[in-house]
Amino acid sequence: MTTPTVPLALEDPTNSAILAVSEDSLEGFQADPFGEIARRSGVPLETVVERIRALLAAGTIRRVRQTLLSNNLAEGALVAWQVPQERLHEAFDFMFQDDPFSGHVVIRTTDNESAGSRYRLWTTLKVPQGYSITSHCDLLQSKTGALGYRLMPAKALFVLGVGHVRRRTIEPGSRSDAPAEAMFPQVVELSDVEWRVLVALKREFATGELVADLWRPRAEEAGVSFVEFCGIAASLAERRLLGRFSTFLEHVKEIAGGERVTRYNALFHWAVPAGREVEAGREVGRHHILTHAYWREGGPEFNNVNVMAVAHGTDKTRVLEHKAAIDAHLASAGIPVAYTNVFWGGRSEIKPSEISPLAYAAWCGEIGVDEKAMRV
Repeated sequence: MTTPTVPLALEDPTNSAILAVSEDSLEGFQADPFGEIARRSGVPLETVVERIRALLAAGTIRRVRQTLLSNNLAEGALVAWQVPQERLHEAFDFMFQDDPFSGHVVIRTTDNESAGSRYRLWTTLKVPQGYSITSHCDLLQSKTGALGYRLMPAKALFVLGVGHVRRRTIEPGSRSDAPAEAMFPQVVELSDVEWRVLVALKREFATGELVADLWRPRAEEAGVSFVEFCGIAASLAERRLLGRFSTFLEHVKEIAGGERVTRYNALFHWAVPAGREVEAGREVGRHHILTHAYWREGGPEFNNVNVMAVAHGTDKTRVLEHKAAIDAHLASAGIPVAYTNVFWGGRSEIKPSEISPLAYAAWCGEIGVDEKAMRV
């Protein structure tokens, strides 16, 4: 339990050491994630468990879970919604509260009237295998009164992480020595037992579940032995279906002590020549400040942008300096940019997108929709 003797400030050296590892450094499947955090951070195991439990209970950490590379498990897309201003927040609430398949829900603005400015509501969406993402968006449009939407599936991924604590001190232009790897989504089918293990893996942990031997209860939940659970999880990771074990910080709202992890959430847009999307995305993805970078097609609604990335920061000017450094790097790499823009995040909520086909069928029943009509 959280007690006054457990420091909750992000600036506490022990918390910083733990979070620098636990936010986004534990890739794939870790059979002993807390032990690995202890090893990499130099903090004793008992302290690692104690601090993460306390930070989760206090709301500084908003969730602890194994992430998935869900683009390989379900059809997904970034969706920009054009919603009448008077229904904007109502639509936001529906996406966040009533649609388990919408993940990030963000109201965005631009500094000036520009291409796509009328698309204020942005969501990430995953639709389980066998179901139509277009039919799902049509249903959401009818439920929210949206005037239209732009569906932007990821054709390639270049960055997928979090790491807000370690990104706080990154200088503009800081980047890796080599271009980022390009990952191309390809949906993989799973067996029943693999789905059981996956569902148990991805469910976020309650405070009381955070113990050193983290996965043994989840193996029991999946109906397999601990050894089999770890073997299947490792196989899922090898097939690039698992992302990382992560402690996600609450980076939108105030946390304990009135701190904010970040204040500005920027979605960067670039339009590069057709055929150079992967090259440009790999160069953009080299920059350490970014938490996400993708090849997505914005279409004429967004001046045909095709490379997008997300950065966070506590100072708007500093975020724009990072953007300028990426722009300069693209120019130095000989990649022309026909158009660029920044969409700033305002009201925001984040939850994992549900990807289970069984959950989708159950949801259709709950809202009175013919499940068969939603299939591909």
